[in-house]
Amino acid sequence: MSNQLNRPKQTEGFSRRTFMGGCAAFAGVSALSALITPTAARSEVNEIKTKIRLVFAYPSPANPIWPNIDYDFDGHNKEFLSRLQAVSPGIEYLPAIVMSTDDANKVVENDSEVDGYLIYFAGCLWGNAADLITDTGKPAVIADHLFAGSGEFLMSYGRAKRAGKKVLGVSSSKVEDIARAVRCIHTLKRLERSKILVVGGNPDARFEEFFGTKMLDVPFKELNDAYDRHLGTEQAKDLAKEWIRNAEKMMEPTREEIDKSAAMYLAMRTVLDEREAQAIAINCLGGFYGGHIHAYPCLGFMQLDDEGCVGACEADQRSCFVKLMMSYQTGRPGFISDPVIDTAKNQIIYAHCVAPTKVFGPEGPSNPYHLRDHSEDRQGACDRSLMPLGEMTTTIEIIMDPKQILFHQGVTVENVDEDMACRNKLAVEVKGDVYKLMEGWDARGWHRVTFYGDFKREVYNLATLKGFEIVEEA
Repeated sequence: MSNQLNRPKQTEGFSRRTFMGGCAAFAGVSALSALITPTAARSEVNEIKTKIRLVFAYPSPANPIWPNIDYDFDGHNKEFLSRLQAVSPGIEYLPAIVMSTDDANKVVENDSEVDGYLIYFAGCLWGNAADLITDTGKPAVIADHLFAGSGEFLMSYGRAKRAGKKVLGVSSSKVEDIARAVRCIHTLKRLERSKILVVGGNPDARFEEFFGTKMLDVPFKELNDAYDRHLGTEQAKDLAKEWIRNAEKMMEPTREEIDKSAAMYLAMRTVLDEREAQAIAINCLGGFYGGHIHAYPCLGFMQLDDEGCVGACEADQRSCFVKLMMSYQTGRPGFISDPVIDTAKNQIIYAHCVAPTKVFGPEGPSNPYHLRDHSEDRQGACDRSLMPLGEMTTTIEIIMDPKQILFHQGVTVENVDEDMACRNKLAVEVKGDVYKLMEGWDARGWHRVTFYGDFKREVYNLATLKGFEIVEEA
């Protein structure tokens, strides 16, 4: 991290301490809960339970072993399970004890209904239990009880990894790290039950082929008819008032434009409910310029992101899918952007005309935002979100052919105040080589999706379970 982060003045942004301390001024967004309820389809996916067979593998404590003779495995296992359950929402753990090859065979024989495994080496069993379980083809996490199962963990995980099995390894003193790995299995199960609406685009069937996620074709007319039903309603007007009240500034847009944006948001929610979908991607530019829709969806996307749903502009199915996947995994929204690179500062500036204002998730604080018009044509309404500075970000994109996930990271340093280009311009100091970042951009698509937080391990784990290659762009 360079000294740029320590400069005394930050341009239109906040350190996390200032950001968290000042968030009360913008907490009014929560008042929207009185106006809006979560989509039924989203709620159903949130309630999905993933069944994980938790295998406690260890030998008899009657002999000299790691951690020591007469070790209380039962007591440790109960404590571990309690701590794990506390940080594993959506996961149902089904414990089993394996002390021999026969025990492992019995577990596998009775596990047709489980979604995956957590093999926890509470001690060194020194057998082939892990091999028998990972041979099922179901995803598995192999975890180590430090100073107790470490030897067998290293042998079993390395062997399974080289064999190309769907296996993740965790050797950490934090039970949360194990839960984060198991959550990847839960995320993939939720994706199998999810639908993404594509308005004015051509749905890509490969997402269903590779992940089970359905891309549904929605004509502009369906969205526009819903918009017409909501335009001028009290619900739309009340929502517009909330957006204006919570904004730090309202600049170019008229009140009429904000009302239209609120009606578009309610139209998106209506179509999501009627189609029982969890995310929506709209060909916004083509729809607006072609007269198929009559309001930009930018503020509606902001609202969807802030409440834990997913919206994506330009009918970008790849970025929409990435946003949905990582929202399931991390609980945080993604920021889709176009790139601007400044080699003089080792920075990439992520630019777009819509961004979330609750970058740490729906239950997190809200950062300030301005209400602006859409940059290129100076029409409609969008937000400029002043996102927190001094924070690690993880930026990714997915490619279906070849099967790759693009990845780079950086630290936020500035909300650039520049009238040119998109309204949101988040500058990030690249972790790595900015020259390498720009050299391969042309071959891998235009947009990227940025998330607040260090999610490198989650990205690698999800890629491993689905057989995707990771491309570290920087």
